Amino acid sequence: MKPIGEPYERPLLLGLWALPVFSALLFVGTLTHQPPPQTDIAGWSRYVTTAEFLVSHLVASILGAAIGILGMIALGLALAAAGRVGAGLWGMVTGVVGLTLNTALFGIAAWAQPAIGRFYLAGHHADAQALYYDAAQSVTLVLTGLVGSLLFVASIVVFGIAVARAGVVPRAVGIALAVSGPLFLVGAILDDVIESVASALMIVCTVWIALRFRRGVRASGPAPTGQRWRTR
Repeated sequence: MKPIGEPYERPLLLGLWALPVFSALLFVGTLTHQPPPQTDIAGWSRYVTTAEFLVSHLVASILGAAIGILGMIALGLALAAAGRVGAGLWGMVTGVVGLTLNTALFGIAAWAQPAIGRFYLAGHHADAQALYYDAAQSVTLVLTGLVGSLLFVASIVVFGIAVARAGVVPRAVGIALAVSGPLFLVGAILDDVIESVASALMIVCTVWIALRFRRGVRASGPAPTGQRWRTR
């Protein structure tokens, strides 16, 4: 990998701030939870047909994923400059692929689910229920979401461990970031407040990382593996 020189330092450091923005949008997206369509499709239909639901998925989920991808690329490059080339690459690849796969689910949620909800509210109850399982819970869609989620969690764990070892921030910050990924997945499975706790932890960690990199990154080229970056 080519050294990161001065012309790229400012865009790189600005790119790191995409991670706190992504984490904040992730947090916003966890503040409300939809009723389970398996047992309360009427309540689910009313929920997914609101403007709040659409905006949440367009901004917090789809736009948030795009911002998250930019942040992961920046963090991968920053870690490479710190001598953590392999971890930076793997974190970046798994994160970008994971978030890209997850946008398929966000698109279904943003446009297909409201259509199904409107179909149900128009009186087509049995057909809407069947359509939900066919369009929003198909085997291929579920598998896509599962792979995307696991890759996203893997990227957060890899990034967290790499940050902890790079010596740019306190080791506990990197460990906390690594923990926030699996914790978020558990919250998503349970569909409860654990999601919000995990994303809040992610916000704290990524803000800390962005601040410390701004103060301490020497972007003139890769440092020897394990060497702490010198502060300005």
